[in-house]
Parts: sequence; C-alpha cells; structure tokens
Amino acid sequence: MANQSSAFNEPTAEQPGADKDAPLKEDIRLLGRLLGDVLRDQEGEEVYAVVETIRQTAVRFRREADAGAAKELDGMLKILTKEQTISVVRAFSYFSHLANIAEDQHHIRRRRAHLLAGSTPQRGSVDYALCKLKSAGVPQETVSTFFRQALIAPVLTAHPTEVQRKSILDAEHDIARLLAERDLPLTPKERAANLHLLRARIATLWQTRMLRYSKLTVADEIENALSYYRITFLRELPGLYDDIEHDIAHHYGAQPSAAAQINAPYVQMGSWIGGDRDGNPNVNGATMSHALTRQATTILDFYLEETHTLGAELSISTLMIACSPALQALADQSPDTSDHRADEPYRRALIGIYARLASTARALGATNILRKEVGHAEPYADAAGFAADLQVLVDSLNANHGGMLVQPRLSTLKRAADIFGFHLASLDMRQSSDIHERVLAELFAKAGVQADYAALDEDAKVALLLGELAQPRLLNSPYVSYSDDTVSELGVLRAAREIRARYGARAIRNYIISHTETVSDLLEVLLLQKELGLLRIAEKELDLMVIPLFETIPDLQRAAGIMAAVMAIPLVKELIARQGQIQEVMLGYSDSNKDGGFLTSNWELYKAETNLVTVFEQAGVKLRLFHGRGGTVGRGGGPSYDAILAQPHGTVNGQIRLTEQGEIIASKFSNKDIGRRNLELLVAATLEASLLPQPEDAAHQKQLRLFETIMAEISDRAYKAYRNLVYETPGFTDYFFSATPIAEIAELNLGSRPASRKSTKRIEDLRAIPWGFSWGQCRLLLPGWYGFASAIGGWIADGDKAERLAQLQAMFRQWPLFATLLSNMDMVLAKTDLAIASRYAELVQDKELRERIFKRITEEHANTISILESITGAGERLAGNPLLARSIQNRFAYLDPLNHLQVELIKRHRALSFESKADERVHRGIHLSINGVAAGLRNTG
Repeated sequence: MANQSSAFNEPTAEQPGADKDAPLKEDIRLLGRLLGDVLRDQEGEEVYAVVETIRQTAVRFRREADAGAAKELDGMLKILTKEQTISVVRAFSYFSHLANIAEDQHHIRRRRAHLLAGSTPQRGSVDYALCKLKSAGVPQETVSTFFRQALIAPVLTAHPTEVQRKSILDAEHDIARLLAERDLPLTPKERAANLHLLRARIATLWQTRMLRYSKLTVADEIENALSYYRITFLRELPGLYDDIEHDIAHHYGAQPSAAAQINAPYVQMGSWIGGDRDGNPNVNGATMSHALTRQATTILDFYLEETHTLGAELSISTLMIACSPALQALADQSPDTSDHRADEPYRRALIGIYARLASTARALGATNILRKEVGHAEPYADAAGFAADLQVLVDSLNANHGGMLVQPRLSTLKRAADIFGFHLASLDMRQSSDIHERVLAELFAKAGVQADYAALDEDAKVALLLGELAQPRLLNSPYVSYSDDTVSELGVLRAAREIRARYGARAIRNYIISHTETVSDLLEVLLLQKELGLLRIAEKELDLMVIPLFETIPDLQRAAGIMAAVMAIPLVKELIARQGQIQEVMLGYSDSNKDGGFLTSNWELYKAETNLVTVFEQAGVKLRLFHGRGGTVGRGGGPSYDAILAQPHGTVNGQIRLTEQGEIIASKFSNKDIGRRNLELLVAATLEASLLPQPEDAAHQKQLRLFETIMAEISDRAYKAYRNLVYETPGFTDYFFSATPIAEIAELNLGSRPASRKSTKRIEDLRAIPWGFSWGQCRLLLPGWYGFASAIGGWIADGDKAERLAQLQAMFRQWPLFATLLSNMDMVLAKTDLAIASRYAELVQDKELRERIFKRITEEHANTISILESITGAGERLAGNPLLARSIQNRFAYLDPLNHLQVELIKRHRALSFESKADERVHRGIHLSINGVAAGLRNTG
C-alpha cells in the first residue's frame, strides 16, 4: 500500500515520545509497502489502484466530514465487481493484522529499551510490585508464603469472536519473527534476505484462506488453543518463575537457592474448551476425553523433546566429576546398556526418563512418538514421579559443581513438570442449572422418590436433596431407560471420573453452574456427583469443587445470601473443610452488562464481591473469585492489571482465576514476549492486591462509604437509562438486528456454539458475546458506555452542581474502581465512531425508527464525552495513553473502508436474501470484513 505516511500521523515535536515511536512507523510503512507489492503482483495494478482510491476517499470522509466524499465512496463501492470487492476487503483486513504485528513488536522493543536503560522497575512487573511491598514493610516470609499458597489461573475459553484460523496465526508468527530480526545488526545481504522472506510470508498470508468454510468443531477449538501453549506457555511460564525467584532474591537479599524453595505451581493454566456444555450441544464426555488426550499429547511431546535435547547436552563423565548415588541409581535403571555411555550417568538416566515418558505418552493416548526409545520402561504413575526424577538430576548437578548446567533447560523442564503435569491445563466443566434440574427430576421420578421435582418450592427441594445425599443407595439404575439428556449428563460425569483417574486430580477439579439462582442449584450438582462416585459421603470426599456462576444483575444481588446459606449446611461445611477451607465463586461480566449496562454491571459486581467477602469471613472460609471477563470492555475486558488492582479489598488474597476469551487470546499470547509480559502482569497485580497494606483509618473509610453511596445512586439511574433504551423502547430490537451485522455474525463459522440460546429475535435470548461483538463491528460499542451520561448528568442536576462535580472528580482521583471504569470507557469512546455508525443506521429500512433510535444514541454519546471530560479534565480521548491514542487513530484510515464495504455488502446480501437468492462471494466478503474489523479494534469480542 503506497504512501503510508498519508494514513499514519507523523510524530511532531509536541507529541511526547515521538522519537520512540519512529521504529513503529517504520515497521508499519515496511509491512504496508510489502503488502502493496504483493497486492500488485497477485491481483494486478488495477485492483491496487482501486484500494488506494478507496483508502484516500475514506480518509477524506473521516478528516473533513465531507458529504461529497461519503457520496463518492458510496458510489465507488457500489460499482465494484464481486471479485474486486473480495480483494479490497482482504487488503484492508490483512493490513489490520500486519499493524497488530508491528505494534506488538514495538511494545517488546520499548520494554527491552526500558530494561536496558536500567531505570526504575516498570509498572506492572513483579520487580515493581516487590519494590512497593518492601517499601511498605512487607517481610520476605509473607511474600514467600504468598507464592507457596497462591493460585493465579488464566483460563482459555473458546467463544465465537475468535476469528483467527491457526494457519493465519502460524503465518503471522513467522512475520513477527522476521520483523523482530530487523532490530538486530544485519549485514546488507542478511537484511535483503530478511526482506525477501517477509515478502514471501506476506504472499503466503495473501494466498491462505482467512475464513473457515465449514463449521468449527470443538476439536478445532482445542487445537487452536493448544497452539498458544507451543508458542508461549510451555517455555515462558517456567521462565517467569525463574525471573520471579531472582526478583525476590534481589529485593530481599536472599540467595536464589532460598527463593527456590517456593516450588508450588502458583500460576496454573485452565481451559473450558471441551468441557463447557452450557448452550453447546457439541460438548459431551467424548469431547472432554478428547481434550485431555490432546492436552496430554502436547505436554508429553514437549517433555520428550526437551529430555532428548538434555541427553545430548549433559555429556558429563564420571571420569571427570562425581555424581550423586541417587543419580547413579537412576542411570543404572535405564534400558541403555551401551558401553560407550557407561561413564555418562546423566545421559543414561535421561535415556531411561525418555523411555518412561514414551510409555506414559502411549498409555495416555499419544499415537505418534517421533523418536523411538532405546528400550522398554514402565510408564510413570503420575507427573510427580517424572518431576522427582528430574530433581535427582538437579540435586546431583548442584552437589558436583554443575549448578550452572541446571539453567536453562533442566530447570525449565522441572518447572514445567510441576506446572503442567501430564494434563497441561485443568479442564473446567460447566452446565446450566436448568439442565441439572431436568436430569434430577427424571431420576427422582423413575426411582419412585418424587414424581414432580421441578414443581417443588425451594425449601422442599433443599430438604429432598439433603435427604437423598444422606442415602447410601443411588437413584440411577443400569436397568432403566433414560432420556438422551440424562444419559449424556451422567456420561459426562462418568468421563470426568475416568479422566481424573487417568491424568491426575488436577486434570478436572471444577464444576461450574451457570444461572445459579438458588441453594438447590448447588446441591443438585453434589447429588449428581454422588451418583457417579465423585462424591463419597462416608469419607466426606468431593472430587469436583461445585462453583456457582452468578451472571445477571439479580443473580449478583443474591450471590452473598446464597453462599451464606450453602456454607451453613453441615455437609457442605465438612466438604469445604476437606478441600482446604476454600471455596470458589464465579462472577459473570458479560450477561450482567447485557442485562443492566456497563456502569451498573461494574457496580453490582463490586457490591457482590464485598458482600461475599463479608459472608466468607463470617463462615471462616477463604474466598477465591473466578472472573468471567471477556474481550470487550462491555464484557469486563480492559487491562487485567488495573482490573485486579481495582478489586475491593479482601477479594484477591492470592487466589484469582479469570477467563481469557475470543480474539484477546491471540492478541495476548500469540507472541511469546507479549505473552510473557501478560502473564507477569497477572502475577504482579495479584501480588500487589493481596499484600500491599490498605489504609484503614476512619477518614479513609468515611470517604469510601461516601463514594459507594454516590455510586449506588448513579448506578440506579444508569440501569434505568440502559434498560429503557434496550428493553423498553419500541422497535429497538428491530433497530439492533438491522443496524448491526448480528445476523451475519450468527452465520459465520467462528465457533462451535450457536449465537443465541433460543431460536428467537429477543435480545434476552441472545448470547452476550455476539451482542457485544455486533456493536463493535458497527463502531458504536454501545455496551461499553451507554447510560453513563444520563446517570451522571441527572445526578449532578439534582443537587449542587459544583459540589457534585467535585465529588466525582475526587472519586476519579482516589478510588481505583471509578478510575478504572472511566479509563476503560475512555478507551471504548476512542474506538467509537458515529460517522461510521451512521452508515450502519442506513441499513434500517424504517426511517422514523432509524432516526428516533440513532438520535437518542448520538445525544447520549455527546453527553458522555462532555461529562467524562469534565470529570477527568482531559480534553481528548486517551490523553493519559498517547501511544494507544495514536495507534487507534492511525488504524482508522484502514478500518473505515472495511466498515463502508461491510455496509455495502450487507445491503447486497440482505437484498438477495429477500429475493431468496444467495451469492457466496458476497457472503464471503462480509465475513472477511468482520475478521478485519475485529483484528483492527482488537478487543471487541
């Protein structure tokens, strides 16, 4: 794409860090130029000229609000041939992907420059957190205890906004590697070769199909997720452990060996992919078993490769240096009897370890061991046995002048064994409470216990469930026929029991209940576990922690009361005690936002958390919160570091799990350096939030109560404003389905789960993910800001305006919750574009409806900007983050044409659909544009 500088703002002397951003601009120009070369070569000069003309016209439309440019652009798009349309959409889509690669590389570059400069620790690093803790007087033992007891778990989930194919990810990973190479000192010949390879990889990208033409299966989703382990998690997570160990030693003066005593796997990976059945009929016991087989194969492949390489590296001879008796014994057990290695016990030991790993891999379902072992050895009973053998090597090296040989490979492998075991990631199970009720109703009826369980009131249900839990006999019988749903649900629990026996207890240990509304919802899952031997009443042993998920606004308001009642039940008390006096609760961000709007969702989540802290303290139980955050801000997205620090005091305590969803997984973890940084951010934020002393003085508490009172009043107003628009305004549903690409998103092969829970056009039945995704595509991002201005404006107007504004300004400066809320909304507003949104509004055929709804939205948007600026004092978006501000602005010239093209294609598609015709190229063009817009905005899923 020629003339990149016309589309990307040149830094000026007035722009902070202009020189620092010069390499980013250079990389973007380079990738844009190479994409232009490929476009000319592959599609011809005419198509290239069309792309450039569209881009320049779109720039005029944006910069000048030129009505003539809008008309010209509209006419230009209408006359594109179907083949040209596809080429143009692909060109702008791929540029968004390439810009992402350049920005990621620039973030890595700036971080390295910061570290090389030897300046103060960077905010968000563990080094920075430890510095703050030591300054606050937190002792080393407290820090060490934190790491021994903590659980920090990012949980990867598959959702229909993950628009990247693995083939595209692989090509982009190669482009990122080549781009990073250009920061190294290269000879002219090396630089030319690098440029040739970059052009070739971009050509490969161009010739690779961006979209899936068949429905994505759960198996596909599993493979997509596993690619991020190979790129990032398998090496970067153990490496992060090593860095943290050295940071502790640096700040507290301990020897690294002392810090190394923190062996607990405090960061562990989780997954929902293959175990999340809620609304997904494609997930069952077979998908769970397949997920664990593939996970085990992935981690064992890694262990085998690293063990083989270690065998080549550790050529230590006992003719030169002694080894420990334990190491010698391990070597003597090896199937390797070659005289050539008789004096090389480390190699012999590793050959034996490799043979045991190969046997283990076959036993756990791996079918392709790349290197055959020397001889047979018994498989490991569990990953602890493998880790113990590695520890024998570590101890022997440390005791015999070989400590420097432990780093990096052996220590990485040992840490990986502790972190990933043979299961790789803990697979969560999730199902909706109404399914459990339906299954138990059938079991009760066919066992002659209760004819109509579903008709009972809550007290009767609880009494029946507790009575049945005390019974030694089972409800289900192999001699009775059950419905398909019941057979499937019992099969899932049976599979969970088998998986735990095969891969270890950490393979599956959580059962999440969607739509938890009552105490009986939790007891039902306990009873179902009892039916399959996962709960053994006599021993008070529960295999799967039962975790309620509170999602809607009413659910969040009931959460603390439900948990207080559940934890008061004697049986539950005993089970919690046996699971370490800890209980997890999951909070849903997506549905609460769709239900009550951005501001109210945040406030109700905050209230639910503080209320849960109180009831858990009263029960003497440690609370672990699982945050169901999404990609877009409207679904709880935004910077994880700030989000964790903004949690109410007492809600973290070294225990946190949070979902990583949609295209956010790719943006965070498809580059190993960016992935390492994001993992460190989670640890640093959890460390700070857990251990940093909080002000407890009366003045602080009084101020906090005032802020909470104000927030409660504002939230009530925001809830009414949001609900009035979305659920109470006549015609709003029709507007939404017309003015966004929701129907087209539902058709896209983005995930294995349907976009709606039911076959209706009711917003209530629509899943929160496509709801938010659709608003992102049309550039309104309404779930991330609507209702704020009505709430704040009305509250200010009802009192002393100056005093109330001053109170809001104080909340912004002094209360992390409010500051983070406004910061995230600021980012959303920076990506919102009413001019583009107006083009989508044209898709609404009813002119009166279109003008009425869009006018309300634009008025609220203008008021939101005005009020936000009056509170923060910033006259422009993202004033505190100029790099992100420039990034967003720079993308618009390439995003805008995609949106304009999407509108034109949707018009064609809907016209053809009305005539009962179909055009695959039009359909494909829409889906390509959806991919490009999502890539350009990065967190709209």
